[in-house]
Amino acid sequence: MTSATPHTSGRTTDDPQPRYRLKALFAAAVGYGLDGFDLLILSFALSGIIVSFGLTDVEAGSLSTITLLGAVLGGVVFGALADRHGRVRVLTWTVLIFAVFTGLSALAQGYWDMAAYRFIAGIGIGGEFGIGMALAAEAVPANQRARATSWVGVGFQLGVFLAAIISAPIIALWGWRGLFVVGLFPAIYAFVVRRGVDEPEKFKQAHSEEGGGRVDELSFGAKLSALVKDRSTVKITVALIVLTTVQNFGYFGIISWLPNYLSEQMDLGVTKGSLWTAVTVIGMLSGILIFGQVADRVGRRPAFWIFQAGAIISILVYSQMTDPTALLVGGFFMGAFANGMLGGHGALLAEMYPTEVRATAQNVIFNIGRALGGLAPVVIALLAGSFGFGFALALLPVIYLIQFLAMFLLPEKRGVELE
Repeated sequence: MTSATPHTSGRTTDDPQPRYRLKALFAAAVGYGLDGFDLLILSFALSGIIVSFGLTDVEAGSLSTITLLGAVLGGVVFGALADRHGRVRVLTWTVLIFAVFTGLSALAQGYWDMAAYRFIAGIGIGGEFGIGMALAAEAVPANQRARATSWVGVGFQLGVFLAAIISAPIIALWGWRGLFVVGLFPAIYAFVVRRGVDEPEKFKQAHSEEGGGRVDELSFGAKLSALVKDRSTVKITVALIVLTTVQNFGYFGIISWLPNYLSEQMDLGVTKGSLWTAVTVIGMLSGILIFGQVADRVGRRPAFWIFQAGAIISILVYSQMTDPTALLVGGFFMGAFANGMLGGHGALLAEMYPTEVRATAQNVIFNIGRALGGLAPVVIALLAGSFGFGFALALLPVIYLIQFLAMFLLPEKRGVELE
């Protein structure tokens, strides 16, 4: 059986115990929430870090890049470890690393030790997406897989939302160092939650002697090679890299510059600009949940095509709006369509590769997409500087058209048992 060929022996009838299923999904969602939480607290802390250490804007910005580089490395390494040692066990390791080095960031005395702490903390959070998505996909029946991974995607947005709420008050009370101290607590909570979750049966079967011991036989290099082992698998891997790159590029491109665009260029001011942005984030949350429902009912391809078409139309329309009320409503729909697909990536990635390389595939592909998509703020800034943010936003639909075409390379596996 190859990773590029759908398993056709029938649809699953297994239904794991509901209590275990909920615990597994909650653990995965909380873990991915740490990713979103860390992304925003670092952004809020940067101005204070600049003053404390006398950094240039370039040096301060590099701390985000260094964290991202750590996340890419952590994603690759911990994905492979999770395929060998277990989803829950390795997720627990990643949270512990994240917690320790987030706390140490509060004690940094200069640029270089802060950079070291951020890099290692990034290694910890790098494994969160792929391992959590693999755990969620393996813990539920096949007909609920997209909904399950959507809930993990919601965890990320809730982490961002939590950081947005608490960052300003904490800085006012304790300064930027207080953010990293408080950042310890959700990590500790996630660590405790994970301790009560067992490995999914799908992983246990692949790891057992009865299952052929497939997990133990593969080396790190063999896991990576499995992503490009033949022409059909290469097509799938390339298509998924396109999908994850577009997903991250669209998200970072919108969320990084939207508050500035609304408050300054649309003359809404900081308060209204923040409120209008919050409505867009609520749209993102809603879109993720809706996507999971649609993908489980009509299929992965139709769901992605619907949301990709919606992203193209809503972003184009939004880029032409000037009325505040229209921007408020339009932001909700733009957020829903542009980011709703995040809920389906975990299910789609899980279905394309067998259990012995699933977490590796999830983390390698998504982190490649995150690294490439992370260039969006710079690209948008360059375009906006020459032509205005509205023009830069109006060009974003082009990437969703590329994503639309990439879906033709992926087989439909709705409701099919994981390999």
